[in-house]
Amino acid sequence: MSAFDAFPLGQPAFVTNVLDRAAHLRRDDEKLFVLEQKPSSRAYVVYRDSLLVKREGDKVRALLGIDEALKCGANPGTVFLGLRDGVAVFGMGLSQAAAEKLVGGGDYAVTELRGMAMQGGIPPEELSAVAMAKSMVGWHQRHGYCANCGTRTAMKEGGWKRDCPSCKAEHFPRTDPVVIMLVASGDKCLLGRQKQFPAGMYSCLAGFVEAAETIEDAVRREILEESGIRCTDVQYYMTQPWPYPSSLMIGCSARAVSEDIVVDHAELEDARWFTREEAALMLTRTHPDGLAGPHPFAIAHHLLGRWVRDKSSA
Repeated sequence: MSAFDAFPLGQPAFVTNVLDRAAHLRRDDEKLFVLEQKPSSRAYVVYRDSLLVKREGDKVRALLGIDEALKCGANPGTVFLGLRDGVAVFGMGLSQAAAEKLVGGGDYAVTELRGMAMQGGIPPEELSAVAMAKSMVGWHQRHGYCANCGTRTAMKEGGWKRDCPSCKAEHFPRTDPVVIMLVASGDKCLLGRQKQFPAGMYSCLAGFVEAAETIEDAVRREILEESGIRCTDVQYYMTQPWPYPSSLMIGCSARAVSEDIVVDHAELEDARWFTREEAALMLTRTHPDGLAGPHPFAIAHHLLGRWVRDKSSA
């Protein structure tokens, strides 16, 4: 299966949720304990930006039994992700020491999530649950102490809350909104590249939404700051959860009202206008100059692909 088959237009990674979050179970500690002990229950085990998988021939399996996860050194404290066909699914973390023990062969391996997902190593329908596990486990690892008084906090409600026993503050998982946008001027679109991108790759511009800022204002501000281009007619397209560490990519389009680019080199290595024909070649990796667009894994590919396909969206 190619990346275009795995992530067809309008369906980037992490958007197909097959879990019933079953939020009504989060406050039932006794029920969650019983579910965690059931042989049928499963878990995704994450380590930083990687995932614990079991090798099965030339494939890998990311959804593990609880006993398998514990055998590999996963932390016993679990996050309840929800139910899939009535089966409980949890998120678990892995320590550095446990991850290092798995290096060098064996049935289990810790593999970088993004590359594995882009290559089709994990079924696309599982990626939303994996993203949930990665975001939640990472949040607990980074927020173990009360931001109000500094006391060690306790996991509550199946991992969807942390309580401070000292000042009684409640802490909840955060998601950071990020705008990512395809800016067009007639039959040209604006794309940029960062220094860490693969050679020849260009993508949509993006940036975090700031405090007390609308999505529309964030789109206009980020485009102006990074490229010097002024734009208008901001339109929402779709969102993509992005577990690096826990963002929500808000895909938008906009119409440019200026075309003279002034690149902010603190943010971008380059920014250019590309014709619709060039963009189509970049998406299929057939551009004569070796230029490429974003991978179908990412929402940027779908923003660009939609514009290439539908002239009325420009």
